[in-house]
Amino acid sequence: MSTSRRHVAILLATYNGARHLAEQLDSIIAQTHADWTIHASDDGSTDETLAILLTYRERLGAERLVLWQGPRAGYSRNFMSMLHRDGIDGDFVAFSDQDDVWDADKLAKALDAIGGVSDDAAALYCGRSRLIDESGTPYGFSPLFALTPSFANALVQSLAGGNTMLLNRQARVLMCRAAEDARVVSHDWWAYLVVSAAEGRIVYDREPTIGYRQHAENVIGSNAGFGARLRRMADMVGGRHREWNDANIALLAAMTDDFSAANRVRFERFVRGRDSWLLPRLVAFASAGLYRQTAVGNAGLMLAALLGRL
Repeated sequence: MSTSRRHVAILLATYNGARHLAEQLDSIIAQTHADWTIHASDDGSTDETLAILLTYRERLGAERLVLWQGPRAGYSRNFMSMLHRDGIDGDFVAFSDQDDVWDADKLAKALDAIGGVSDDAAALYCGRSRLIDESGTPYGFSPLFALTPSFANALVQSLAGGNTMLLNRQARVLMCRAAEDARVVSHDWWAYLVVSAAEGRIVYDREPTIGYRQHAENVIGSNAGFGARLRRMADMVGGRHREWNDANIALLAAMTDDFSAANRVRFERFVRGRDSWLLPRLVAFASAGLYRQTAVGNAGLMLAALLGRL
């Protein structure tokens, strides 16, 4: 892609986010890469969120901050609705939460990482997060994932938060293979699944470029810490991941023509193994090469495979 075409559509999902929204908007405005438009989709806020957005729209102009009505069906559905909107255009799209703080070079670093990928190939930038508390004070980091991103990993684990992500046009096309009202477990996991399935370019940045705010109203929150990893392992062993995989598989099955040949085989083995009895199940999963990014995660994966909870 020519480096002259680098307009970023920033997809900002809002819902009762007045407390920290201005700080996030200010951090976007301070980006060293200045070729962007903010598309704010509000899910029916009852606080001062809309008033803040209108104030910033007056400051920036309606062409730089565009307001939309969200579907009022949760954060993933809100982001997916923006991906499908004809009125939202950009050479790249970036997901933005309402209460984070972006480093000034967030967009520039992401564009340097994937901006040179050809127009017909999917590309996804994502990375680690710096954890900040309610007042914005840093206190830690999200887990550092060292293993190579791949479809074998994506089938059983989401790699990074959507708030770290930048996608090119082809990655957006792949994400939109899921209908706007489809049951997408999480937009960030879906991005990782479809780009890795198509053997797109995935860059995982080990150096954080955002402050990810942790507070009581967080929809998901960070998975940092041994306790959080144990909870996620319990979710897997308890069967919650099987429900999520059911939803992911239903969507992926309709777009296998976009997969690489190797990942089509990998997907078929994963699907077949889930409905097999113990020995062929383990053989199918092993041949699919499934893995998670941590030792605790892989222990949970093995136990879930043994119990038939994938």
